[in-house]
Amino acid sequence: MIPAVLPTYNRAPLTFERGEGAWLVSDDGRRYLDLGAGIAVNALGHANPQLTEALTAQAHKVWHLSNLYRIPEQERLAEMLVDRTFADTVFFTNSGTEAAELAVKMARKHWHDAGRPDRTRILTFEGAFHGRSSAAIAAAGSEKMTKGFGPLLPGFTQLAWGDHEALDRAIREPDVGAVMIEPIQGEGGIRPLPDVCLKGLRDLCDQTGVLMILDEVQCGMGRTGRLFAHEWAGVTPDIMMVAKGIGGGFPLGAVLATEKAAAAMTAGTHGSTYGGNPLACAVGAKVMEIVADDAFLSEVRRKGALFRQGLEGLVASHPNLFEGVRGSGLMLGLRCKVVPADVVKAGYAEGLLTVPAADNVVRLLPPLNIPDADIAEAVRRLDAAASALNAA
Repeated sequence: MIPAVLPTYNRAPLTFERGEGAWLVSDDGRRYLDLGAGIAVNALGHANPQLTEALTAQAHKVWHLSNLYRIPEQERLAEMLVDRTFADTVFFTNSGTEAAELAVKMARKHWHDAGRPDRTRILTFEGAFHGRSSAAIAAAGSEKMTKGFGPLLPGFTQLAWGDHEALDRAIREPDVGAVMIEPIQGEGGIRPLPDVCLKGLRDLCDQTGVLMILDEVQCGMGRTGRLFAHEWAGVTPDIMMVAKGIGGGFPLGAVLATEKAAAAMTAGTHGSTYGGNPLACAVGAKVMEIVADDAFLSEVRRKGALFRQGLEGLVASHPNLFEGVRGSGLMLGLRCKVVPADVVKAGYAEGLLTVPAADNVVRLLPPLNIPDADIAEAVRRLDAAASALNAA
């Protein structure tokens, strides 16, 4: 008999009743150090008092209005994002998947209104993950996500990761309107796109007029030690998808865009009942206030270097289990020589939560404000989990 909750997840046999900072407490009272942060969502940890205060204050005023009316909290957050980024305008969604849907629509509407309705094709890359909607799975193209869900939405071409010649050929084809890429692939195994490659891609887009869409749903909002990961390369996109950390745990996403890329999205071309609701935007504004601070981002970089140093030592101590460390800031991955699920499971026994990914990687995505002592404890527990695997 099918359960009441549709069984689309392979859930761990763990139930948590409360959390604080980087820690979760299960229903049997056991404490777990959370290095997943809800898959990079709880950017400021569990039960953050500043976010709780912002949410509670707004909850006593108004929860929902719909976008039939002006929403001051939405306007405030949009202005904060515009002031701190390349963007001229912002549309709020409830998730990264919804942001991906709008990014695709925006790129195609741009070319339609520019008199080139033929430029509908969007280039994407092997290993990508842009969500679970029909457009998002068609964009990623992997069999794991698309099998059984055909016919797929047309208009996407997947290129091999790192194949510069294939990219150079494809982007010059006359029907290509946009290229969509993650500066660091998350689900794909914490695979960073080198800065020189992102710069080269920006140059190709400038030469051909192709729009650059960046998916910073997982790697954005301070995760790498800059507000957005593309800032390391010194380039700017035309359109960018944001979600996860922007709400600090409250469902919130956004599409940021230049005026040129977004100008065709006029009244009636897109909408959302819940997107940009007062509760989400009140929390998002508080997250931005904290995370966009230069001193905070400097601390993320320092903590990331400290964590990486500990992980490099872990790899050196267990060369039969681990191959190396990937990533940037507090978006790190352990590439394994064993099945990542085994490492994750061994972590459960040590009171440690991690997240598996493709390419034999275990993701480590702790809250951005994780204390140094918790980083040291994380390395200690990872070492204990590795020792248990060796002994098994």
